[in-house]
Amino acid sequence: MQQQSQNKDKGMHFIDKYASFFWSIILFGVDYVAIVAAEGLSYIMRRDLLFIANHSFYISNVYFYIIVPTIFLCFLHSSNTHIRRMPFWKMAQNVFWAIFYSILTIIMLMYFGRVAEVVSRLFVAMTGVCSFIFILVARYTFKKYFNAHNLLQVSVVFIGAGKTAELVVNSFNRDSGFGYRIVGFIDDHPVSKKLAEDFCVLGGFDKAVEIIHKVGVQTVIITAPGLSAEKQVELVNQIQLHVRNVAFVPDLIGTPCNLEVESLFDEKIMLLKVKNNLALWYNRLLKRVFDLVVGSFGMLVVVPLGILLGILIYIDSPGPIIFAHRRIGRYGREFSCYKFRSMVPDAQYILEGYLECHAEAREEWQRDFKLKNDPRITKVGAFLRKTSLDELPQFLNVIKGEMSLVGPRPITSEEVSKYGDYINDFYLVPPGITGMWQVNGRSNISYEERVAMDSWYVRNWSVWIDMVYLLKTLKVVFQTKGAY
Repeated sequence: MQQQSQNKDKGMHFIDKYASFFWSIILFGVDYVAIVAAEGLSYIMRRDLLFIANHSFYISNVYFYIIVPTIFLCFLHSSNTHIRRMPFWKMAQNVFWAIFYSILTIIMLMYFGRVAEVVSRLFVAMTGVCSFIFILVARYTFKKYFNAHNLLQVSVVFIGAGKTAELVVNSFNRDSGFGYRIVGFIDDHPVSKKLAEDFCVLGGFDKAVEIIHKVGVQTVIITAPGLSAEKQVELVNQIQLHVRNVAFVPDLIGTPCNLEVESLFDEKIMLLKVKNNLALWYNRLLKRVFDLVVGSFGMLVVVPLGILLGILIYIDSPGPIIFAHRRIGRYGREFSCYKFRSMVPDAQYILEGYLECHAEAREEWQRDFKLKNDPRITKVGAFLRKTSLDELPQFLNVIKGEMSLVGPRPITSEEVSKYGDYINDFYLVPPGITGMWQVNGRSNISYEERVAMDSWYVRNWSVWIDMVYLLKTLKVVFQTKGAY
C-alpha cells in the first residue's frame, strides 16, 4: 500500500515537472489542425461559395500545409500563447495579436515575393479570421476537457486561507485557462470556512517550507495580503529557494491592473507604474471609432428587431414606444437616454403612491434606485428587462456620441452624490450600454460594488476589455440572470 502511494506521488511529481512541456506539444498539434482547417474553409469559401467564386483558384500544398501554418505557429509561440497557466481572455488577446502579425507577415511575403496578384488577399484575410475562431474554440474545448479529467494539471499550495484566497480559487474555477490542482492551504487560523471544508489545511506558516517539501509541489501562491510587508517578503524569499514558481497577492486590491513593473536592483526596490490609457487622445479616438463601427453593424439587427418589439409594446400598453430618460454623461452633461418603454404611461404617479404605502420598497428605492417587484412594469416590459432588449434604442445614443457600447452605468442626477470621489472617474468616458456590473451579477450586486466596478473599468480601459465585455454580455443576456 505504501509502495502504491509512493508510486502515485512520483507520478504526480513527474506530471508537475513536465506538464508545461507536454501541454505545449499538445497545443502545437491542436493549433496546427485549427490553422489547416481554417485554411481549408477559407479556400472553399473563396473558390466556390462567394459571389467572386473562381474555380481556377489554387494554392500549392507547400504553402497550404507548411509555410502558412509555420508562420502562424511561430507568432503564436513568440506571443506566449502556449503557457498553460493563463486566464482565457488574456490568452485570447495574445492569440489575436499573433494572428494579426502573422497576416501582416504573409502579406509582406506576398508583396516581396511578387505573388500578390496570384494569391488572393481575401483568402488570407478569411484565413486569419477563421484561424482566430478555430484556435480559440479548439483550445477552450481541450482545456475544458483536460480540467474536467484532471489531466496535465499543476499541483499548487496556497499560503493563506482567507477571503483573498477564496476569491482567487473562485477565479480559477471560473476560468478554463488555469490548470491548477489545489493540494491544500497553509494558514495558522483559516478565515474562510468554505476553503477549510473543501480543501485540506496542511499546517501553519512556521511549517511552510517543511509542508511544501512533504507534498512535493513546485508552485506556491501566497494569498495573505493581511500579513505585514516584512512577513510577506520573508515568506517569498524563504519559499523561492525550494520551488520553481511563487506568486503572491500584495495588499493592493482594487489597484488598476494596467501596471508596469520596474526593478531598481541596487536599492532592491520594485517600482509600479500605473498607466491612464484614457488620458491619451488616440485611445479616446480609438474607443469612438470602435463604437461607431460595431454600433453601425449592430443597427442592422436593432432596426428590424426594434420594429417588431415596438408593435408588441404598443399592443400590450398603448402609448409611446420609446422612453427618453435624462441621464448624466461624460463631463457631467445631461442627455436623453433612450429605452423601449417597459412601464405603464403614468409610471411616476404609480411609483409615488406605491412607495408611500410600502416602507420596505421605499428603503430599497432609496438604496438602489431600483425595485425588484416594480408595480409599474408591463408584461412585455418584464420580458424586455429580463433579456435587456429594452436597452436596444441606446444604439442611437452610441451613434450620436452620447454613450459608448461599453462603459459605466448611466446614472441619474440624484445618484451623483452616491459616487463620492469616484464621480470624476465616471465623467471621463461616456456611459455604456453594457459594462462590468452588467456581466457580474447585474441588479443582484450592491450599489457600492457597481460604483467600484465603474471606477475600475475607467482606470483599466482598453479596446480588448471592451471586446471581452461585449462577448460576456451576450452570454449574460441569454442566461437572463440578475436582471429586473
